[in-house]
Amino acid sequence: MSIPIGSIGIETSPSPNKRTKAPMAPKGRMLPFVLVTVLFFLWAVPNNMNDILISQFMKSFQIDRLQAGLIQSAFYLGYFFLAQPAAQLMRRAGYKAGIMVGLILYGSGCILFWPAAIMTKYWFFLMALFVIASGLSFLETASSPFIIQVGDPASAEERINFSQAFNPLGSITAVLIGSVFIFSGVNLKPAQVAAMQAAHTYHAYLRSETLRVVDPYLILGGIVLFWAVLIALTPFPHQGLDYSHESITHDTSKPLWKRKHFIFAVVAQFLYVGAQVGTWSFFIAYAMRYTELTQREAGYWLTGVLVAFTVGRFVSTWLLRFMPGSVLLGLYATINAAVCATAVIWPGWLGVWCLISVSFFMSTMYPTIFALGVKGLGQRTKSGSAFIVMSIVGGAALTPIMGLVPGVAEAYLVPAFCFVGVAIYGWFLANPEPEELAEAA
Repeated sequence: MSIPIGSIGIETSPSPNKRTKAPMAPKGRMLPFVLVTVLFFLWAVPNNMNDILISQFMKSFQIDRLQAGLIQSAFYLGYFFLAQPAAQLMRRAGYKAGIMVGLILYGSGCILFWPAAIMTKYWFFLMALFVIASGLSFLETASSPFIIQVGDPASAEERINFSQAFNPLGSITAVLIGSVFIFSGVNLKPAQVAAMQAAHTYHAYLRSETLRVVDPYLILGGIVLFWAVLIALTPFPHQGLDYSHESITHDTSKPLWKRKHFIFAVVAQFLYVGAQVGTWSFFIAYAMRYTELTQREAGYWLTGVLVAFTVGRFVSTWLLRFMPGSVLLGLYATINAAVCATAVIWPGWLGVWCLISVSFFMSTMYPTIFALGVKGLGQRTKSGSAFIVMSIVGGAALTPIMGLVPGVAEAYLVPAFCFVGVAIYGWFLANPEPEELAEAA
C-alpha cells in the first residue's frame, strides 16, 4: 500500500516547466533514492505471499477457512500496533533509523519460518508473520515521505509515482514464486489420502508440504537483511527529512475527531482493506471449488488478479484527470458491490472473472480514500495520516469473518457489503466542510 503525496502535507509546484526541469533525485542522493525505491517492491512480496500461505496451510495443517484467515489477522495486527511506534522513532532518529529497524524485523520474521516449520506449529508461523508485518509498518511509514522529500519538490510527484510502480511488480512476483515453489501441484483424492493414512505416510506428506514454505522465506529474509546492510553503509540526508515536533504545538484548528470527512475516511479505509485482503485471500479456494483448476493453476490465475490491479491503477490515474476522486471512488465501489454479488449468485468461471474485475476497480481505492481523508487537515495532516494507516487493521478483522460464512462463494458477501460502505463514503461523506479548507489554506 502506498501513501499519496497529499497525505503528508508536501506542497509540489504546479509549474509544468519547473517539474520538467527538476531531476528525479539530486546529485549525491541518487543512491539512497534507489535503495528506498526497492523497498516498495520488497514489502509487496510478503503482503501477497499471504494469499499463497492461506491455501497452503489449509492443506498442510488441515485447517478451515476461519483458522486460515488468522494469517491475515496476525499480519495486519503488526501494522496496527507498530505504526505509531514507528512514527515516534522517526521523529527522534530520522527515516534511516526507521528503515533499518523495519528491515531487521522483516528479515528476522522471514528467518523464523525455519524453526516454525521444524516444530510444525501453526501459531509459530502466525508469530513470524506478525514480526514481518511489524517491520513493514516501519518501512511503509518511512519510505513514501522520504522519497517525496529527498529531492526537488517540483519533481516529487514524478518521484513517488516511479517508486510506487515497483509495488505491484512485487505483488506479481510474490504470487509467481509462491505458485511455483510453494505449491507442489499434488492434489490427493480421498482414496489416496486413505491409502497413505493406512500406510502411515500421510503425516510425512503433510510435513513435507509445510516445509515447502521455508526456502522462499529464508531467501527473502537473506535479501532483506543484505539490503539492511546496504542502507546502513549509505549516507542519508538529514536536513528537512525528519518530522517536526513543533508543527502542531500552537494549532487551534478543528480537532480530528470533529472532522466528519476524516472520521469516515478511517472507516472507509478499514472496510476497503478488509475487502481487498478478503477478496484475494480466498480467491484460490474459490477458483478450485467452482472450476476444474488445480491449486497451482489457481495460483497462476491469482497472478492475473494482480495484473488487473496494476492495470486498473494506471487507468484510474488517467480518469482522475477528468473527474473528482470522490466520484470515481463512489462509482468503482458501487460496481464492485454488484460484481461481488454476482460472484456469490453465479459461482464458476463467471465468478472467477468477476473477482478479477473486482481487483481492477479496487486499484485506486486506497490512495483515493487516503487523499480525501487528509484533505483540509492542514497541520494535523501527519496525525491524520497515521490514523488512516492504522485503519488497515480491517484486513485482520474482516478476513476471519469471511471464514465464518458457510460456503466459499457466500463468503464474498462480506467484501460486497464493505464496498457498499465505501460507496456511501465516496458519494456522500468524502468532502470536508468549507471552513476546514479555509483553515488549511
